[in-house]
Amino acid sequence: MTKKPAPTSALSSDALLGKSKAYIARALAAKGRKDMGEYQLWASLAVELLGKAALAKVHPCLVADPQSSVALFAAAGMNIGTDIKTIIAKTLFERLSHISKRFDKKTQDFCVNMSLKRNAELHSGEVPFEGVVPSSWEGRFWHTTEIVLEATGSTIEEWLGANEAKAPKELLAEYTHALTESAKIKVETAAEDFASRPKKEREEAHAKAAAIEPWQMRRSFRLVADEIWAVECPACKSNSFFAGVKYNEEISEEQDYESDEETVDIFYVAEEFQCPSCNLHLDNRESIEAAGLDVEHVATETRQREYEPDYGND
Repeated sequence: MTKKPAPTSALSSDALLGKSKAYIARALAAKGRKDMGEYQLWASLAVELLGKAALAKVHPCLVADPQSSVALFAAAGMNIGTDIKTIIAKTLFERLSHISKRFDKKTQDFCVNMSLKRNAELHSGEVPFEGVVPSSWEGRFWHTTEIVLEATGSTIEEWLGANEAKAPKELLAEYTHALTESAKIKVETAAEDFASRPKKEREEAHAKAAAIEPWQMRRSFRLVADEIWAVECPACKSNSFFAGVKYNEEISEEQDYESDEETVDIFYVAEEFQCPSCNLHLDNRESIEAAGLDVEHVATETRQREYEPDYGND
């Protein structure tokens, strides 16, 4: 059997992903120089290439311009020329909605608007990125990149290179900032989606969640948790849940020393959050804290007291 040819490197998912990494690095370097216009320009290019990498991972033909025979042959694994054209940004962002249900209309509109500004910056005398403060677009940008990276099986940490053992402090700080901004938009989106549902449906969702016991949520979490506990959802105010790991325990100060039992305080820290009502999901501690939730939890347990043996009295 003839082996199926691989796509040329220009349209391979790995090549597009690698170029998007180079562009986001340039974006962050510009941010470090306080050049906010260039920061947003490179960021817009980075997210577009990242989206193309996600589509190319499904199949390279999804990013090839259908009007370009050179591009179509490249997607099929045959190089017949160097003028390889890819789909326009609007088509790209429409197609991304088919590979991730989280890539909603608001996310599409944000990306299209960013690409239009990018085109104006590069192809006209306009300077649409100048004077734009990062707080007006960064949150939605990082939320978008997280969605696209999730569709490729990657993470913001890997994309930025913050998982490298010797990642500089600035890069690690940017990674934390990215998670924080993305989490804020995630909560905002979940709140808006839940509020748009009919009142009866919202009330039924709240009632159903209120009846759930923490142990019933165990299989809903990716984390193999030491403890699961209830908390109010920051998006829809429903009964929701944390999955956490144990990090310490201490003998409680309130003890009955004449009893054969002792009270122990067990300390847990949340690593994952799940809301059964609005489906808000936060899968790391930084995102949980960014959502305004307390990651620590203390549970009290009563145990049989253990006595030290009496040495030298036998």
